[in-house]
Amino acid sequence: MLVPVWILIPFAAQLIVIAVAPLFFDKWWGGNQNKLLVSLALSVPVVIFMFANQIGSAVGHQILFDYVPFIILLCSLFVITGGIYFGGDITARPLVNTAFLGIGYVLASFMGTTGAAMLLIRPLLTTNQQREYKTHTVLFFIAAVANCGGLLTPLGDPPLFLLYLRGAEFSWFMHLLPQWLFTGAMLLTIYYFVDCKYFKKESWAAISADVREQTPIHIKGNVNFALLLGVIAAVAFINPQYFPSMTSEHAPLYIKLLREIVLVFLIVLSLILTKKTVRKQNKFTWHPIIEVAVIFLGIFVTITPCLLFLNTHAHSMGLTQAWHFYYAAGALSSFLDNAPTALAFHSIAQGLPLVGTAVAGISENLLKAISVGAVFFGSMTYIGNGPNFMVKTIAEENHIPMPSFFAYIFKFSLIVLLPIYILTQLLFV
Repeated sequence: MLVPVWILIPFAAQLIVIAVAPLFFDKWWGGNQNKLLVSLALSVPVVIFMFANQIGSAVGHQILFDYVPFIILLCSLFVITGGIYFGGDITARPLVNTAFLGIGYVLASFMGTTGAAMLLIRPLLTTNQQREYKTHTVLFFIAAVANCGGLLTPLGDPPLFLLYLRGAEFSWFMHLLPQWLFTGAMLLTIYYFVDCKYFKKESWAAISADVREQTPIHIKGNVNFALLLGVIAAVAFINPQYFPSMTSEHAPLYIKLLREIVLVFLIVLSLILTKKTVRKQNKFTWHPIIEVAVIFLGIFVTITPCLLFLNTHAHSMGLTQAWHFYYAAGALSSFLDNAPTALAFHSIAQGLPLVGTAVAGISENLLKAISVGAVFFGSMTYIGNGPNFMVKTIAEENHIPMPSFFAYIFKFSLIVLLPIYILTQLLFV
C-alpha cells in the first residue's frame, strides 16, 4: 500500500524532541518517565494506522526482531562493561594520552562505543587531573572512542548491529578496515600534536604534580572480560548462517530469539559474579540503559511506516551514488540518532536497482557508505551518538569546561572532523 506523508509526522516529532529537549527542557526531559510518555504518545497514532490498514504485523516484527535484539545487545554491553573498573593515575604525557585514545579506538569495535567510552573516560580524566589543559582531550575522545572506533563489528555501534540484523554477516564489517585505519590514524596523529602544543603550555607546578602523584594502573572485575567474549561469540555465531532454523516461519520463539536468550544469561552472570564495590566505583546505575530503551521504543514504532514510505519512494529522492548516501546518512546522523538513520537509508537503498555485489539486500558499495557515514558523523554534535553526551557530562562533573552545543560544532567538528571525513570519502567511498 502507499503510505501517506502525514504518518511520518510522529517519527519526525520523536527525533525533534530527542534533539531539542535536552537543550531547552533539560530538567523535564531528565526523567525517564517523561521520555516514555513521549514515546507512547507518538506511537499510538502509528499503531492505530498500521492495524487499520492491515499492516500491523510490520510493527510487531519491528519490535520483536529489531527493537528487542537491539536493546538486549546494548544492555549486555552496558552491564558487562559496567562491571570492569579501570583505575590508576600515570603521567599524562602526550604519548600516554594518545595511547589511551588508541586503546579505546580498538576496544570500541568489540565492546561497543558506549562500553569503551564508559570504561576509559574516568581513568583518562584521573590521569589528566593535574594538567591545566584537557578539554581538547575529551573532544578527541568523543570522536575516536565514542564514535569512529566502533566501525569494525556489529557490536561497535548501534547502526551496524541493525544492519547486521538486516542480513550483513558479522565478518563483513571488517571490509571497512581501510576507512577505520585511515580515520583512526588521522585522529590520533592530529591529537598527538595538539596535545604536545598544550603540554608545552602547562605550568611547572602542574607537570611536577602530575609526576609526583602517580598510582599504578589496576583493573577489577576481570570475569567480565570472559563474559564480553561470550557476547562477541553469541553475536558472531548465533545467527541464521549457523542456525538456519532461526528464520523458519514455524520455529518456536525461543529458537528465533536464541541469541537474545544467551545474552540475557550473560547479563545475569555479570550481575551475580561482579562485586558490588566494582560497580559502585564505576558509579553504575540503570538510568542510561532505561533511557535508551524508552526512547528507542518510540523510534522503532514510529519509524516502521517511514521505512515503507522510503522504500516506495527511493527512486524519486535523487540518491543514486555511494557518496550521496555517505553524506546524507552522515548529515542526519549528526543531528538525529545514527541507528534509525542507518535503517532509513538502508530502506532507500532497497528501493534502488542492485549494482555489483549484494549485501543485506542492497548494493555493497551503498552499505559501506551508509555504515561509515552513520558511525563517523555521529561525532559531529553532542547528540549524534548516545555516548557523546555521557562523556560530556562526566567531564563537566570533573570540572572540565566543555564547549556549548554550537561551539563544539564550529570550533571542533567542522574544522577538525569534517576535513577527515571528506578525505575518507574521497579515498574510500
